[in-house]
Amino acid sequence: MRDGSEQEYVDYVTARIPALRRLAFLLAGDEHRADDLVQQTITRLYVKWRHARAADNLDGYVRTMLVRTYVDERRLGWARVRLFRETPEPPPAYQNDGVEDRQVLRAALRQVPRRQQAVLILRFFYDLPVEEVAAALGCSTGTVKSQTARGLATLRRLLGDRELAGHSTAN
Repeated sequence: MRDGSEQEYVDYVTARIPALRRLAFLLAGDEHRADDLVQQTITRLYVKWRHARAADNLDGYVRTMLVRTYVDERRLGWARVRLFRETPEPPPAYQNDGVEDRQVLRAALRQVPRRQQAVLILRFFYDLPVEEVAAALGCSTGTVKSQTARGLATLRRLLGDRELAGHSTAN
């Protein structure tokens, strides 16, 4: 980038890293994987910066890049390989201050297919309308609605009758 847009790119990325990392963590459920997703996304953004900076909604454009990177990575063979020197330690026991509930919900969410996971996070955590989620995932609004319904049904099945702190399942 010789036209001075490199500084514009650096400024944008520097300001958006925390939000991108939050979204990546919600999708991946792992800090290291989230960092990898953000790195892949900002690298692709650098390559496409001239085109990207002309977008009407640059944040939406970059969010779409990150979500698609997450959804598409399962198709790559290396994504299934997990190398550990030693067996990972189980997570420590937590007090019931909502942390355990978040851990249980994240564990259940990781069992939901990736596309449904992305839809649920964009719809309910980021509170995006169906149309924006459809645009981010490159699908129809009907697909977003069906993926939302299937994802919620899967979460309900996985969580069963478990009562989360402060949330009664009898409501």
